[in-house]
Amino acid sequence: MNSYSQNKRDVKSIITKIMKDQEVAWNKGDIDGFMGSYWNNDSLKFIGKSGITFGWKGTLENYKKSYPDKATMGILSFSIINVEKLSGTSCYVIGKWNLKREKGDVGGYFTLLWKLIDGKWLIVNDHTS
Repeated sequence: MNSYSQNKRDVKSIITKIMKDQEVAWNKGDIDGFMGSYWNNDSLKFIGKSGITFGWKGTLENYKKSYPDKATMGILSFSIINVEKLSGTSCYVIGKWNLKREKGDVGGYFTLLWKLIDGKWLIVNDHTS
């Protein structure tokens, strides 16, 4: 699923597919599945309104605390604005996120640093606002 090709278009389609899979997992209420696209490592960095969280486990715990139930999670959609290949093993993604919820929609922007690790494209740095 998460293979790599030198072609820039292929990298964009791979990242787009992974992010579509994230939407599906989130919209089923599966935060663990959503987190499958993140680097499961203590060096993962997530930057949000509350500051920086280091590590996969801390990021997962923050998501579960902030989104304790399906109603709070809502329906997630991503819009990718730009995918920039930085090297053969890294790319930078800018986009928008939106949660459609009964209690009110929320959304914002994200910048993601993706790296090819052990044959899989994974998010190693996420700045979401």
